[in-house]
Amino acid sequence: MQPEPLFRALSDSTRLRCLALLAEHSELCVCELTHALALPQPKISHHLGGLRKVGLVCDRKEGLWIYYRINPELPQWVDSILKATVTGVGQREPFASDAQALSEMPNRPGGVCSA
Repeated sequence: MQPEPLFRALSDSTRLRCLALLAEHSELCVCELTHALALPQPKISHHLGGLRKVGLVCDRKEGLWIYYRINPELPQWVDSILKATVTGVGQREPFASDAQALSEMPNRPGGVCSA
């Protein structure tokens, strides 16, 4: 992974908000991210596609749902940057509100989206 695409990906607030939530959860579906960020599904999917293209996230399909997670094969220097960033912004807005909204999402038994 090259530094320029990484920092371009981190420079967008929607992508950074998605990454912050993904870093705190093993994986999330698009509907969970849509709910947490209160943004339309096409916008979330567009940004997740960009993160996938750069190699920051992986996805898997299960039925109608697509689940995303942080790429477990990131280089150590990228992983360190993500961890430091998430730790640094976690208590700030809108990141704290995103986490709260996700935790309060209805129809999410056991932490898995069923909407």
